[in-house]
Amino acid sequence: MLKKELINKIEKYLDFDLVDKAILETKHTSNLENFKDLNLIVNLEKINNARYINKLHERINITLSENGIYLSCAETLNERAKRYNDNVPYGLKSIIRLIDFIWKRLIPKVPIFKKLYFMLTNGDNRVLSKAEVLGRVVSCGFRIEEYFEYNNLLYIIAKKIKDPDYNMKPSYGALFTMNRIGYKGEIIYVYKFRTMHPYSEYCQALITEENSLEKSGKISNDYRITTWGKYFRKYWIDELPMIINLFKGELNIVGVRPLSKHYYSLYPKDIQELRIKVKPGLVPPFYADLPNSFEEILESERKYVLMKLKNPIMTDVKYFYKAFVNIVFKGARSK
Repeated sequence: MLKKELINKIEKYLDFDLVDKAILETKHTSNLENFKDLNLIVNLEKINNARYINKLHERINITLSENGIYLSCAETLNERAKRYNDNVPYGLKSIIRLIDFIWKRLIPKVPIFKKLYFMLTNGDNRVLSKAEVLGRVVSCGFRIEEYFEYNNLLYIIAKKIKDPDYNMKPSYGALFTMNRIGYKGEIIYVYKFRTMHPYSEYCQALITEENSLEKSGKISNDYRITTWGKYFRKYWIDELPMIINLFKGELNIVGVRPLSKHYYSLYPKDIQELRIKVKPGLVPPFYADLPNSFEEILESERKYVLMKLKNPIMTDVKYFYKAFVNIVFKGARSK
């Protein structure tokens, strides 16, 4: 039986008693075969236990009518840690957490062990971050309307807005490529070491709506970034593979930062048009000018591009020197 607290949440989006619905507790797509054109699907089984998470979401998408509502739940990293802290005897917490990290988080992402892991576990009790939970739902054609914690689980209310992406190559491995806006507006694939949880790219619009931008122009309180990712970003370790793009001629040493389509859309139209007149670069003008707000970042990039168009070589030499001084002697760092 569905708890009254969950029904109250659902009724913000439709009339629970009047719509065609299915209340399930399943991790298999086969349990959805007899349903069609539903207005609401509630799945009370944690998606951590689904062997094929995206296939389950995709099947639910197909089963829902247009603008149908989907309620799902999952145990996130934080909720898992809380469960261990509450249930594991004192003195064993660190050991159990380490074993859990290696077996449930590390091994499934190592190609040579992945098949063995899923053969032995069938995917049950998989470790998922908040970003991955939300990102997988979005990738399967849903818009996140609301999410909340209830009984130590994360519940997500999502609306069907399109067909699933059926993305067979999500950002999952340690080294991955990101779609970015390049010279003349062409899409380039920028290489980086992972600093975010899997499927984080699908959460960008959501987290931009929820959180403000920092002075650096980046998203504040970004739950998509991993613990080691913060260290990688601070010392630019994550950007080392971008040297591949440099050799391919897609990036310059100095240039505006290559932006995602969503982030690019946040820029004023005139600066969008200005940015694509030059190649993006490894060292952005940010580290030369050290702007203190998003508006100052825009002005810094405008000034750089205009100078670059008039005098390409001297502009890059000047900005590289200023960035070098700020990074080495003034401690300018990424976040």
